[in-house]
Amino acid sequence: MTFEYNFAFIDENAKKEIRRKLLKAIAIPGHQVPFASRELPIARGWGTGGLQITMAIIGPEDVLKVIDQGCDGSVNAVNLRKLISKTTGVRTTFETHKATIIQTRHRIPEVPMKEGQILVFQVPLPEPLRLVEPSEAETRRMHSEKDYSRLWVTLYEDIVKWGSISIGASYPCKVNGHYVMSPSPIPKWDIYKLHQSECLYLFGAGREKRIYAVPPYTDVEPLQFADKPFEVESFEGLCCCRCGAVDAYLDEIYDEETGCKYHVCSDTGYCDSRLGGLERNGL
Repeated sequence: MTFEYNFAFIDENAKKEIRRKLLKAIAIPGHQVPFASRELPIARGWGTGGLQITMAIIGPEDVLKVIDQGCDGSVNAVNLRKLISKTTGVRTTFETHKATIIQTRHRIPEVPMKEGQILVFQVPLPEPLRLVEPSEAETRRMHSEKDYSRLWVTLYEDIVKWGSISIGASYPCKVNGHYVMSPSPIPKWDIYKLHQSECLYLFGAGREKRIYAVPPYTDVEPLQFADKPFEVESFEGLCCCRCGAVDAYLDEIYDEETGCKYHVCSDTGYCDSRLGGLERNGL
């Protein structure tokens, strides 16, 4: 098959550079590795970091899935999927278990990922210490010395002021007992999926020119106090109005015509697979 562009759009030297940086990131879990972020036909901040990683590692035999906030059909997911598929010719899927590479914007699929699968995150802000320190040189020093005292103080002040930690996404996590990293703006619901996962997690921030990774079977722990444990979002008493799921992260939808609120699975692939199962069973 002949393409108008190089396979996966970016040139081979760029791919080699990104792959070398990925190997370093995997060898030092949670450590942010600088890389030469390239220009792409999408705006920075719309997923260029994750897109470059996907384009650097994808091969003709891979199967690709792209999601945006868990949805396969959003504008971001559809356009990134089209760009990658048109410049590679690889197969695409909406089913998590069939994909070898999944590029995601701010969600981890509900279906547990297995060995051999790679989840690529689009990251807008990779530095978890930016909340407390504006200097890049200082944050480098703090990471190297495991100096996260100011971050702990910020979390404590949050509890004093609000009664709980108010961070809703990008909750800081300690990786492999050393580096504190930002897991991208995933909800707290997804944080525990990072711990001892069977798959490889790769994080790319194109605008900030940073790559980092969480290898399989690596400890990932959210920052928490002994007397104030980490808590995820609660959907007690709620279920998906499409498939009836009670064990998934739910999005709230407001119907202006009826004035009613509904809840649906954020992960559309998971929701559709449950619907297919219900239909096969005659439900």
